[in-house]
Amino acid sequence: MPADNKEVVRRFNIEVIQNGNEVEFHALMAPDFINHAAPLGMPSGSQSMWNTFQNILRPALSDIRVTIHDQIAEGDRVTTRKTIGGIHSGTLMGIPATGKDVAIEVIDIVRVEDGRYAEHWGLNSLAHVLAALAKV
Repeated sequence: MPADNKEVVRRFNIEVIQNGNEVEFHALMAPDFINHAAPLGMPSGSQSMWNTFQNILRPALSDIRVTIHDQIAEGDRVTTRKTIGGIHSGTLMGIPATGKDVAIEVIDIVRVEDGRYAEHWGLNSLAHVLAALAKV
């Protein structure tokens, strides 16, 4: 059901990305999950997503919050437009803390299977955020 799939994606965004809940992460990921948005040459399984949230974003951004602006569900896919925000209080991909409020704009599509993330496609504005922080 599209409404149930939207709730799975909402739960992932709040519990996993915003709150850093690893138990929820494992509960929401299918064992054969594929991240089609993984950078070329990088792992595309679920652990690569956890690494991004836990070892790149969380140490660099304090007070992480996810704001969901739109969700559209059709069949087994949910498209979400959201903002991942926080205070740049630690090193982010080589850029030392600036104390600035950052907002990473994201549009992603998730295929949900049996209440779990099976596939992910996405675009985000992290490169623009990094460029702006480098100028500070």
